[in-house]
Amino acid sequence: MLYINNNGVILTNDAPTIHAGNRGHVYGDGVFESIRIMNGVPLNIDNHIRRLLEGAKAIKIRPASYFTPEFFKEKIMELTQKSEITEGGRCRISLDRVTGGAYKPESNEATFFIEVYPYETNNFELNSKGLEVDQYTDIKKQKNFLSNFKTKSGLIYVMAAINATDRKLDDVLIQNDRGGILESSSCNIFVVSNGVLYTPGLEEGCLAGTMRMQIINLAIANGIKVYECNILPQNLLAADEIFFTNAIRGVNWVSGYRTKRYFNNMSRKFVALLNDSWENQFNESPTL
Repeated sequence: MLYINNNGVILTNDAPTIHAGNRGHVYGDGVFESIRIMNGVPLNIDNHIRRLLEGAKAIKIRPASYFTPEFFKEKIMELTQKSEITEGGRCRISLDRVTGGAYKPESNEATFFIEVYPYETNNFELNSKGLEVDQYTDIKKQKNFLSNFKTKSGLIYVMAAINATDRKLDDVLIQNDRGGILESSSCNIFVVSNGVLYTPGLEEGCLAGTMRMQIINLAIANGIKVYECNILPQNLLAADEIFFTNAIRGVNWVSGYRTKRYFNNMSRKFVALLNDSWENQFNESPTL
């Protein structure tokens, strides 16, 4: 049996758990984070909660003062233990504006919702089959002060994912209104050329992914040059390698973009670095 936490009330997830009028459901009026769990413990919790709270602030939601990384870590681990998730798992935390009002809310206070699920592995693994991708051109992602956050207004990502399925692709690449490649339907993107990493800068409008930042930090720590810059479709055709990152899957390598084929040497290296990094942290602090 799996369990959820609806603003402090723990319930089983096999029955309705969201209240009528929930603004996240009705208006997409909220922010969320997806968090990987290993050994029953949420990873990178400080950065996830920091982005969650910054996103809430950006949309004028006022979280409670006790909404700290420590608070949410305790609540997540309470659910993983109750749900008997002792190894790999994933978690989603939502902050929604409290129920009330129509487009104009009655209050800007926050309510939280936490759900946990088991995950098939207890470490990061590189996908055995590379992803086939292409551009998504139906909708452009507009750059604004919300672009870097995971808000619940995610229709562009839904439509992009459907587009990939319709075209029998594994994923598609979302662009900004200047034609720059930003991300895929669910991941940040890195391009490798001559041993150097390139990834879209936050000023271009991409999501400020927690795994994106972890890969950048690992690259710097291991002497790999990394640049945040505008990436155009022609840069993909000149690249040696492309890989995607997100908090749950870690690193996924891309094998093909149109007729171009890619290697996965750098992708493999970062999967190993990620696992070493978390293994070292678990060894140093069993409670992380």
